[in-house]
Amino acid sequence: MKAIRRMHVRTVLPASLSPLHDLAVNLRWSWHPPTRDLFAGIDPELWAVTGQDPVAILSSLRGEDIERLASDAGFVRRVAEAAADLERYLTKPRWYHEQGAGRWDGRTLESIAYFSPEFGITAVLPQYSGGLGILAGDHLKAASDQGIPIVGVGLFYKSGYFAQRFNAEGWQQESYPVLDPDDLPLSLLREEDGSPVVIRLDMPRGSHLDAHVWRAQVGRVPLLLLDSDVESNDPARREVTNRLYGGGGDQRLEQEMLLGIGGVRALRAFARICQAPTPTVYHTNEGHAGFQGVERISELVTGEAGLTVDEAIRAVRAGTVFTTHTPVPAGIDRFDVQAIATHFGDPTCAIPGVPVERLLELGAEDYEGGDRSRFNMAVMGMRLGQRVNGVSELHGAVSRDMFKGLWPGFDVEEVPIGSVTNGVHAGTWVDSRLYDLAKNHLGSDIAARSVFTRIHEVPIEAFWATKRELRQQLIRDARSRLRKSMVARGSSEAELGWIDSVLDPDTLTIGFARRGATYKRLTLMMRDPERLKKLVNDPARPVQIIIAGKSHPADDTGKALIQEMVRFTDDPDVRGKIIYLPNYDIAMAQQLYPGCDVWLNNPLRPFEACGTSGMKAALNGALNLSILDGWWDEWYDGQNGWAIPTADGVEDPDRRDDLEAAALYELLEKTVVPTYYERDEHGIPRRWLDMVSHTLSTLGPKVLADRMVRDYTEKYYWPAAHAAWAVAAEDHAGARDLAEYVAKVYRNWPRVRVDHVDAEGLSDAPQIGDEISVHAYVALGELDPRTVRVQMAYGRANANDTLTDVELVQLTPTQSDGEGRHRFEGRVRLQRTGSLGWTVRVLPMHPHMSADAELGLVTLP
Repeated sequence: MKAIRRMHVRTVLPASLSPLHDLAVNLRWSWHPPTRDLFAGIDPELWAVTGQDPVAILSSLRGEDIERLASDAGFVRRVAEAAADLERYLTKPRWYHEQGAGRWDGRTLESIAYFSPEFGITAVLPQYSGGLGILAGDHLKAASDQGIPIVGVGLFYKSGYFAQRFNAEGWQQESYPVLDPDDLPLSLLREEDGSPVVIRLDMPRGSHLDAHVWRAQVGRVPLLLLDSDVESNDPARREVTNRLYGGGGDQRLEQEMLLGIGGVRALRAFARICQAPTPTVYHTNEGHAGFQGVERISELVTGEAGLTVDEAIRAVRAGTVFTTHTPVPAGIDRFDVQAIATHFGDPTCAIPGVPVERLLELGAEDYEGGDRSRFNMAVMGMRLGQRVNGVSELHGAVSRDMFKGLWPGFDVEEVPIGSVTNGVHAGTWVDSRLYDLAKNHLGSDIAARSVFTRIHEVPIEAFWATKRELRQQLIRDARSRLRKSMVARGSSEAELGWIDSVLDPDTLTIGFARRGATYKRLTLMMRDPERLKKLVNDPARPVQIIIAGKSHPADDTGKALIQEMVRFTDDPDVRGKIIYLPNYDIAMAQQLYPGCDVWLNNPLRPFEACGTSGMKAALNGALNLSILDGWWDEWYDGQNGWAIPTADGVEDPDRRDDLEAAALYELLEKTVVPTYYERDEHGIPRRWLDMVSHTLSTLGPKVLADRMVRDYTEKYYWPAAHAAWAVAAEDHAGARDLAEYVAKVYRNWPRVRVDHVDAEGLSDAPQIGDEISVHAYVALGELDPRTVRVQMAYGRANANDTLTDVELVQLTPTQSDGEGRHRFEGRVRLQRTGSLGWTVRVLPMHPHMSADAELGLVTLP
């Protein structure tokens, strides 16, 4: 029989146990071992069966269970202690408050909105697909730990991403388990009368898209998730948020409208109902939420501010941070321009105050190499974000080259895209055994960064024994998962006895887990199968490899790579020594990283934006074996792992793969494996453990998400807040003035030119220390010479007269002829030898601009 209706009955706890509810719904438990231990102690077997879910534990309690727990004085005391500890965590001043909380001119930055299409907080709340979501989850957790006042905004996906299994042929199969939000650590945002908050977006032909708002609490950080499964929607619109990255173009567009436009409206409802401060800074994690800027423009145009569209754009840009995560154009969401025009051109769903033609300008690829038929979400994000960054130094450089068309006339180094290298949340990813080991030898205060400078105080024998325990833990989990996978592929229990001897806790264990994207090159290790088999089957120095990862349901190429690898693991020569585990998620990762000795990463350089899995492995005492891409390019030092040489410049992809696979085998055979198996008289691999100790002491402080969110705060959030306050002061006088200036600059720039340049003091044989006077005559049209920047740029000059290693000298206006022509002067002392060249250029200048290249305008002789 099937139920015709469902209801959710919540457990009623006595006063002595009532704090369990708050402890269960605040997701701090996902990275706080004492709270996890408290819930596990209620029923260890059930804790494992529920996937370590406190809400499920409480929901399963019967009356006699509650009575038993309430009568256990020790348990009640532990509940009270855990509740008191959570209260201290939520109220004690943290780093953010100690730094002054971004105070400026009497103001404090009280709220930062963080938009992301996915959030990976815990396996219990599967609202993520991969690295972008895991990064977003770690961002929120670290912000909570540091006291940074972030509010997360995303979507609630009823079917999540997907669950992965393999069929008999090793082909990926997807299923979509339905989530009931009432069974999750979520609460519905409600109006004062108890009715659910409804966020409504107007749609074409008079229809609408409604959403409820679920709230998760991530330590100190609230996370708002919009859910379109609302009865007032038609059946198709109820499915808008059903699956992460699911559906066709229209559904994807509606998802991103709901995330951006609906997300801003959800923030407004949350602020109104919970008396929370309105965000000053808006951080968009990739382009999916780009419409949030358009909604804020609409508010400023149609609300009390009464700004024009141009003025509102300047106001919105000032307080917006945009982070790009992809180094490849294919990773960016792009929609057909006509689809955008049709939707927002419909009078019933136009964005109030924002004409459709202005909206189209924001996402237009109207630059060299762009496709004018596409509306680019990342481009809109950059045009609406005054501060833009990539997620590693290398990715920042790749992004500057990738998007340089938005800033024509500037050298790629001047493109205003910076970088904040990603980090990982140690509390989530470092195994509790390693924490306990550190506490036993370094004391209880192991949260401080200084702990990494004392790693050498942990006896290597104790560390080595703990790593073996972690390999055993991983092997138990891997055998269980592999057994379930083989049953799903059609094997019977009777023929799976071999799984009991899969993997060995004393064998060098290599991990490789990531999305099945082609550029990540899952099958590079199989380039020479016989050489790989020889490695894993070496009787004296064997190797074992654990692989995991999903491919997007629509990516048949990625699925084919996974199938190739799965079928290879069926080969009797490697079976049980190389295994592929399905359904890679947070729960698996938390077993995999600590149990591995080496973390392998071999993407096609430079297509890995950051790649944080290697950071998590490193914090668990593993060494990285990686292509110099993403974060590894930045922090590899020759002693913290190994760099796989790359065949840069080899255009034949097969030839490149052959060369880099050979380099990988060479490193394994000649360096990695011998170092691991080189033991002293006590069986300890001292050279290996010296490298691990060095890795922890040098990489540890760098790879932390705590460092990452502090970098964002100091480099982006505080400057964005100051800029937002500046343009909003005195009834948005700054935004009005900047918009007027920008309009005037664009009108006059075609008339701006460098007419003549003179230099005095430049001899036929200039020497170090010579001083040169430069005079430039510049035509500016109607522009005031005090509102432009005229610079002498000089540096190394190659055979083509291209300047590198450029230094800039500001020239000041000294004379005007009354007809828009002005003289600028400056002096420079020569401090370098060699072949030098120089030129003069003119750029816009305004106190509310954050970079010389912001408007993409520059004039050269």
